[in-house]
Amino acid sequence: MKLLIGLAAFAALACGQSDSNAQPAPMPGGPGVTGTLLVGNKGENTLSFIDLATGRELGRAETGRMPHEIAVSPDGAQAAVVSYGARAIDIFDVASRTRLRTIDLSPNEGPHGIVWLEDGRIVATTERSQSLTIVDTRNGDAVSAISTGPEGTHMVAVSPDRRRAFTANIGSGTVSVLDLARGTKLRDIAVGGRPEGIALTPDGRTLWVGDLEGARVQAYDAASFARLAEVRTGAVPIRVLASPDGRWIVTSNLGTGSLTIIDARTRAAAREIVVSGEQAAGQVTILFSADGRRLYAAETGRNRVAEVDLASGRVLRRLAAGAQGDGLAIAP
Repeated sequence: MKLLIGLAAFAALACGQSDSNAQPAPMPGGPGVTGTLLVGNKGENTLSFIDLATGRELGRAETGRMPHEIAVSPDGAQAAVVSYGARAIDIFDVASRTRLRTIDLSPNEGPHGIVWLEDGRIVATTERSQSLTIVDTRNGDAVSAISTGPEGTHMVAVSPDRRRAFTANIGSGTVSVLDLARGTKLRDIAVGGRPEGIALTPDGRTLWVGDLEGARVQAYDAASFARLAEVRTGAVPIRVLASPDGRWIVTSNLGTGSLTIIDARTRAAAREIVVSGEQAAGQVTILFSADGRRLYAAETGRNRVAEVDLASGRVLRRLAAGAQGDGLAIAP
């Protein structure tokens, strides 16, 4: 399994720097801040459940090996957590904070990027098998897979009509385009560099792809696959995210501990938000609140999640999580 940029540094940081790792006291989230923040703690194989209204951790449950990305069911009642170090997906009941079942993805291994579709299917990249695995929860968790071929299939984005999936293939410098209805690969888009972060605009028209090496994000037409733009970002844009209203594209910049905010219409950088300003924070996964007013950034090296006000760029609070908390999701 290929180690991603900074992974070794994250492990070292989790064992040192006691001042920066000190856990913040819980703080209330303010009016209108509700829901349960789920954090996959890959350094200790657990899932944290944090009440966003109070900032308090409600509980922590055991997961499979190296939990990373998380997807919430369409009704908000359950959460799917990948075991990146194994070949399984754990399904949790959010209200009771208990694991309901574990879905064996064999022979597919290394699940990472994950989306729970409105029709009940769960799609997840299975990196070590160079594939996208599909779990049909409507049919006894039946497992199927589509081969991507390229090396390092890590993150995935799915079109609004649920017919196509796009996977970022780090080692091959490509994005695979997959037909979910037919279960076949349509083509690869040569994007160059080391693509990891990937996002579709809510209308499904534009695909945004980050580059770990190039401090850039590129925009592509999701239908013609034509390259539309390139925007400079902070160093190591490890995640890419579209706002719920489609107005903004955000990159999480591991190398600078910052967020680059891009105007999705003009395809130009609007501003930079400094979260920690340090690579040592290990900033990886980012997530919007449902109303698009707040951003959550997992500071994996500090075992916490920063809550950022999008309008002002101010860090409102930092929420304590488990060891190397990375994957994020919010259940209503």
